[in-house]
Amino acid sequence: MKAGVIFLVCATVLVLVSFIAWVCSRYKKCPSDKIMVVYGSIGKNKDGTNRSAKCIHGGAEFVIPVFQSYAYLDLTPISIPVDLRNALSKQNIRIDVPSRFTVGISTEPGVMQNAAERLLGLQLSEIQELSKDIIFGQLRLIIATMDIEEINTNRDKFLAAVSENVETELKKIGLRLINVNVTDISDESGYIAALGKEAAAKAINDAKKSVAEQDREGSIGEANARKEQRIEVSKADSLAIEGENEAKMKIAMSEAALKEKEAEAHKIATTAEKTQAAKALEESYAAEQAAEQARRDKEKATLEADVIVKAEAKKKEMELEAEAQAEQIRRKAQGEADAIYAKMEAQARGAEEILKKQAAGFAEIVKSAGGDAEAALKLLIADKLEDLMRVQVDAVKNIKIDKVTVWDGGQNGDGKTSTANFISGMMKSVPPLDEVFAMAGMQLPSLLGQKLPEEVASEPTETVTEIAEVTEE
Repeated sequence: MKAGVIFLVCATVLVLVSFIAWVCSRYKKCPSDKIMVVYGSIGKNKDGTNRSAKCIHGGAEFVIPVFQSYAYLDLTPISIPVDLRNALSKQNIRIDVPSRFTVGISTEPGVMQNAAERLLGLQLSEIQELSKDIIFGQLRLIIATMDIEEINTNRDKFLAAVSENVETELKKIGLRLINVNVTDISDESGYIAALGKEAAAKAINDAKKSVAEQDREGSIGEANARKEQRIEVSKADSLAIEGENEAKMKIAMSEAALKEKEAEAHKIATTAEKTQAAKALEESYAAEQAAEQARRDKEKATLEADVIVKAEAKKKEMELEAEAQAEQIRRKAQGEADAIYAKMEAQARGAEEILKKQAAGFAEIVKSAGGDAEAALKLLIADKLEDLMRVQVDAVKNIKIDKVTVWDGGQNGDGKTSTANFISGMMKSVPPLDEVFAMAGMQLPSLLGQKLPEEVASEPTETVTEIAEVTEE
């Protein structure tokens, strides 16, 4: 009994372990290079229909025993050679387009479902053939819409159109386009070869043209370099003798214009000569007189042209000389005007500064006087009183009276003698201090005294009745 129980327990444990191992074996992991397709009882779609399969990439899934099963789709790229022959282009020219397409099973959710439904269980060769049929059809369709020149020269556009159309169709069976490689494009008529020869000839001609243009640019550059050198030398020399160099430059320009006109006249004469010579050869001997007349007309025209050119050159030379003189006069006048302006501007600035300093000094004086303008004026007068007295003294100090002769015969009607009146008048000729203030529009301050009446200020003068001689050294 005891042995039976032990056996039963061991059998139960063994069955349980086996069941667990079997269940764990149904948990399937999907490798990174494959798609695991679980099919069977998967569930329903959103529209209520049964799901055909469940695709898993890069994960794991528990496969329910009995109700579900699984299989793998290989993600390894598939290379498909497509040797397209006699494809009709837009120009109705048949061409050969050998190419190689690289495809693979897509991992996009919707496209991956298409692969599970249409490619599961197919061999590699079967997938290649199915893909090749789709690619052939799309290639022919695209070639029929393009010119041979466009296919041959604009490969990017051609490959883009092929990739777009082919990949759209491949997605319907669960594939994606990885790469397209068109090896070569040819035709039996030799049209593409002719295009190549034309392109080669054009390239050669373009290269020759480019070389010629580069030579021309080199010559122009060298000439420009020489020109720039001459210009720079002229500029350097002009710092010393600008006027002379300008005249020389203008003369050079005049000579260049003269040479140009002479060359043009020579060209015209040569052309006329050749034309007349050709006419003489084409016509008969009867045109000999006309040719002679033409020769005379040519010589006359050449002579006239030389005279006109020389006259124009002389005229241009005189104009340039006049312009140079005028420019010199203008620059001299401009320099003098600038000097006068600068001097007057400096004087004006100096006067402005003096006035500003005086104004500032007056303001300080008023400020010192407590803001009283009259008091400030008194301070200024007191400061300048000595100078005012000195001016009055200077007015008469340089007067020299070598000799004064007076004939006085007595008193006048006013009770004063003539001598007294003379001396009094001389003294009155010197303006008193109050009159000096009055001339300046000011009033003598009361601290300096007040003017007395005329009759008070006058003093009697003794009558001189004899001849007096006064000599002042």
